[in-house]
Amino acid sequence: MRKIIVLLILLSLSILLPHHSFSFVDSNEEIFKEEALAIEKKFSKTLFLSDLLKYAYVSNPSITASKESWKIFIENYRIGKSYPDPQLMATYFPSPIETRLGPQDWNITLSQAIPFPGKLTRQGKILEADTKISKLKLDKTIKNIVTSISASFYELIYIQKAVNIALANFNLNQELIKISETAYVQDKALFYDISKARAQTAQIRYDILLLKELEQAEKARINTLLNRAPDAVLGKASDLVLRDVAYGLNEIYALCMIHQEDVLIAKETVQKFDEAVKLSGYESLPSFKLGLFYASIGDPDVPTPPKDAGDDAIGVQLGLSLPLWFGKNKSQISKATASKRKAKADQLVIANQIKEKISRLWFKLQNSKRLVTLYEKELIPQSMRSVQTAETWFRHGDGSFADLLEIQATAYNFQLSLARAKADYGKTLVQLEQLAGVVLDKQIKDKQIKDKKIKKNKGDRDS
Repeated sequence: MRKIIVLLILLSLSILLPHHSFSFVDSNEEIFKEEALAIEKKFSKTLFLSDLLKYAYVSNPSITASKESWKIFIENYRIGKSYPDPQLMATYFPSPIETRLGPQDWNITLSQAIPFPGKLTRQGKILEADTKISKLKLDKTIKNIVTSISASFYELIYIQKAVNIALANFNLNQELIKISETAYVQDKALFYDISKARAQTAQIRYDILLLKELEQAEKARINTLLNRAPDAVLGKASDLVLRDVAYGLNEIYALCMIHQEDVLIAKETVQKFDEAVKLSGYESLPSFKLGLFYASIGDPDVPTPPKDAGDDAIGVQLGLSLPLWFGKNKSQISKATASKRKAKADQLVIANQIKEKISRLWFKLQNSKRLVTLYEKELIPQSMRSVQTAETWFRHGDGSFADLLEIQATAYNFQLSLARAKADYGKTLVQLEQLAGVVLDKQIKDKQIKDKKIKKNKGDRDS
């Protein structure tokens, strides 16, 4: 009975050792998948950017890989925060060792290594920082995919608009060819004018062919980002309204320091190595080992056995490591300190690089906005009026057909340039939002709230 009780105690010790749990649950995953299947059915008709982004969140393999990587680090946290596995050792003696109380048939030892108090906590904080970094990398991957899909969507809008513009101008040039042929018969135009009109029409026909091939290439890119077959059917992209930016350049600089993933990863890395420096201090401290020993003693083969003959032996073990190699321990601390200094320097480098990219994108955004205004408000209205004037003059014999062709070609190029400028504006804005870490077209009320938060964070940093 006594042996059974001891074995139960040993088993209980192994079960009741402390452990930590950290589970990952994404309750919305199945909902997103069902919604994605419904969204895909609409792709053959009209494309909406919001539908593409929802579908990509579920289907894009890069996002899936980042999610699984995050889960890996979550499990690493659970593993790293736990005590080492206990050791159970049993010894059987074919020729029992004879003792005063009787022969020792077998013994069993259960031991548990215990780190110095506080070491597992520090190690857990490092692993927790790794988990946070992995989550930030997941957010970064999602934003990268959002940026790529959005940029392709804006490019697809441009291409489809350009095709429509080219088709309209192709039909117009067909009419101009007929006008030039009639004018040539009436000696109002030269044969050169007819040749020029035909050449211009052929160029537009080539533009249409090129644009349609570009459309297929852009759709293939979108399909691959959605993890679909490159030639899967995609319909016409719905037009997007140009969004105005509600923040200034300096405000965007401040926003990126608070919300941008690369900046946050660098900041979390500094904190991780700060904990690593503290953890390295434990290298000079001992770790402990606790154990429970049980030996089975048989009946002694003696004429007059002692009163406690045959009683089993129970013992408690205590051990500790001896951190005598001070040079190695000192190097561990120096290594962790150098890693922390490097992480701080990398944090500054990343912040400066992002601000430099924001500056370039801001210029590109403002330039695209100026071009949109220029073409919409001035150049295109002027060119269309010039086309009407040139056509009127030509019909009344006051202008040449060559002038009409030239002005018509200019109006065509202006229309394409406007579509190009709008696409560039949209693509640049989503790239800028990725670097800022937030959507930049919020209402003024939201902007004022952001201003207060930015000023508060700036004041905290100054303090």
